[in-house]
Amino acid sequence: MITLLLLAALLWPLCVAGSAIWHAYRTPAANRHHFSLLWISASWPALLLAYGGEAQWSIDAWMLGGYWELNALSRPWLAFTAFLWSLAAVHARGYFVAEQANAQVGDNDAQRRLQRLALLWPLTFFGNVLLIIAQDIASFYLGFALMTFAAYALVVHSGSDDARLGARAYLILAVIGEGLILGGLLWAAGTAETLTLEGVREGIAGAEQGAMMALLLWLGFGVKAGVIGLHVWLPLAHPVAPAPASAVLSGAMIKAGLLGWINVLPLGVEGLSPALTQLGNVMLVAGLAAAFGAALYGVWQRHPKAVLAYSSISQMGMLTAMVATGLAAPDVWPLLLPGVVLFAAHHALAKGALFMGTSISEHMPRWPQPLLFALIALPGVSLTGALAAGLLSKWGVKSALYESQHEQLIMLLTLAAIGTAALITVCVWRQWQQRQSEGGNAFQWGAWLVALIAALITPIWLPLPDTSMMAPPMEEWLGIVWPFPVGVGVVAVSAYLLRSVRLTAPPAGDLWWTYSALVVRGLQSVRFIAHTCERLKIASLARSLAFEKALMGQLQRWLPGEGWMRRHGSGLMMALAVVLAFLLMWEGLR
Repeated sequence: MITLLLLAALLWPLCVAGSAIWHAYRTPAANRHHFSLLWISASWPALLLAYGGEAQWSIDAWMLGGYWELNALSRPWLAFTAFLWSLAAVHARGYFVAEQANAQVGDNDAQRRLQRLALLWPLTFFGNVLLIIAQDIASFYLGFALMTFAAYALVVHSGSDDARLGARAYLILAVIGEGLILGGLLWAAGTAETLTLEGVREGIAGAEQGAMMALLLWLGFGVKAGVIGLHVWLPLAHPVAPAPASAVLSGAMIKAGLLGWINVLPLGVEGLSPALTQLGNVMLVAGLAAAFGAALYGVWQRHPKAVLAYSSISQMGMLTAMVATGLAAPDVWPLLLPGVVLFAAHHALAKGALFMGTSISEHMPRWPQPLLFALIALPGVSLTGALAAGLLSKWGVKSALYESQHEQLIMLLTLAAIGTAALITVCVWRQWQQRQSEGGNAFQWGAWLVALIAALITPIWLPLPDTSMMAPPMEEWLGIVWPFPVGVGVVAVSAYLLRSVRLTAPPAGDLWWTYSALVVRGLQSVRFIAHTCERLKIASLARSLAFEKALMGQLQRWLPGEGWMRRHGSGLMMALAVVLAFLLMWEGLR
């Protein structure tokens, strides 16, 4: 039965994509429904598979040999991923109602955009599912690459200049990341002579150049996970992507980078080389820098989805710091891993609900506005650790760090939670300022409400080990909850003090513009060098032609002597022979 579920989970999204192609050619545009129940159901078999129990599959005929597994890590990961994709698909049906109507009355641009999204959405999901269950290198990389490049359509959907910029930034960083991942996997696999992710982990742990392999893989997967310096696509892509696309980009796909780290880095392995331990320390610093830096930069953004993008970078910075402890302090990792999984799952659903909430504030249903915005804020409040599943996820991490006596890291992560609270406050405030009473669609707000509830009760429905769901003791509640009111207070006080100051919001994308300027200057330098080489080439060619002309002139002046040589050649040869004979006789007489 579980094998049939596996086949359905992988083949059904492909069938849905095939049906999108079929309808594009066989169904008139006026009768074409891009977001039908069939399209929405692409993720349902994968969701059922996550609850089917643990299993392993070995498929020798698949590429280099497939090895797929459902275990204590991949089952909850698949569950929250498939559930979020399902809710985002339902949300998309309501979100694109107006565009669907335009397409049916003959808008060719709308038809093209919706057809592209209807085709590549299930393909992106297929890649996401495959990389979660894959334990062999070929399957994992195939899934990761397919998810990465198919998701381009999710970002560029509107076709505006800003959308093309965000999609370009996403694609450039994606290509860089894929190159780093492929290099790291091939290097580690070749060194360890393995085809599995477990063999990669073991190979990196024991290889002389293991730290360099791990660095490539950390940075490669870090593009997706928003590692500081490689994060610049997130605040450019999210504001321009449709809300359901942003929900899966930030909730599910960004977690693929985290899963990649867990699968390939030797986390929790004792006796690692000093270089790998030092890499863990570097990752820890980078994670904390992202957690604090993204919060400080993000609170100045005006677009709610840009604020949420920086919130994702900050939260992934915290997760980066947690993963880093698996290298820097391996004894902590077995205790920390369940908390990391719950943290990732709760963040996925909470961030999905927050991104869907941005479309709710733009198309508000006829509900009391205080109630509506309280519901919009709830997933963010939970994300700070102040209530419900957020409280449990923060305690799962905090208790593991307490047990391993990492109080300093606990304090830093707690302070970073203040930044999360500030970002959520600013996001809801911006949504309030930009709210529009245009009326909502039942699919749109229904999916959002389910995502909101699922985020608050994540440990109840997620297939986690029993040890992952530990409620904090009462005396610890205040230590987990206090960052939320402090973050809200910081924003309120800052807004009051700066009420009469006109500030210009810094551009979303931050370092992207620095990178762009450096690339432009680099291209200008290359162009200058090319022009210089061209001028040198022209000058050299002119000198060569001048020399050739002078030489040919000399040769032409010598041409009249050729006839004289032909006429007197025989006599000259006889004279030369006489001279040589005389010289030989002279040498013999001596």
